[in-house]
Amino acid sequence: MARQKGPLCKLCRREGVKLFLKGSRCTTDKCAVARRAYAPGQHGQKRVKLSDYASQLREKQKAKRIYGILEKQFRNYFFMAERSSGVTGEVLLQLLERRLDNVVFRLGFTVSRQSARQLVRHGSILVNNKKVNIPSFLIKEGGFIQIKAKEKLKKKIQDDIEIAKDRGVPAWLETDHANLKGQVKRLPIKDDIGYEIREQLIVELYSK
Repeated sequence: MARQKGPLCKLCRREGVKLFLKGSRCTTDKCAVARRAYAPGQHGQKRVKLSDYASQLREKQKAKRIYGILEKQFRNYFFMAERSSGVTGEVLLQLLERRLDNVVFRLGFTVSRQSARQLVRHGSILVNNKKVNIPSFLIKEGGFIQIKAKEKLKKKIQDDIEIAKDRGVPAWLETDHANLKGQVKRLPIKDDIGYEIREQLIVELYSK
């Protein structure tokens, strides 16, 4: 996951959607997108007609920021999707959703993908009863996820679960919050994403 040192709320405002980069703050009235629903900067409130290239670039940037990854890794996901059977754009979104850090976030165990990445890095996640500390690890259909942590960390996770419960869990996942477990019931489809990502624009950008 890319490390963002600048103001995180500006990224959400620039893309015009909540990226849940600030955890619990994103679910309150303090959310910058809710308070100022326009792009940051001096000219943020001006209406600008984007060129085709600018629209494609913005869509790619939005997807990168949602999943918190850098350009090189995002490009590798695109090439992986391009080589796979199926519609390239939809396969790309599926690969991004199957990342371990994203799955932990989607299961509602953390309030942000950044927190989920930290949980994975610290070796607190088991996948099919094996410790996995690689955030980009791709979960397969039927995969089981379990959190193994000390009581202090478990208490924090339970607090995060309470904060994230209104966000809901997508249909392709099944979660057992009481026992800190989850399962991938099926592979995700575009309707499961929950964000308006026009993946065809990303395909067009990389196909130039």
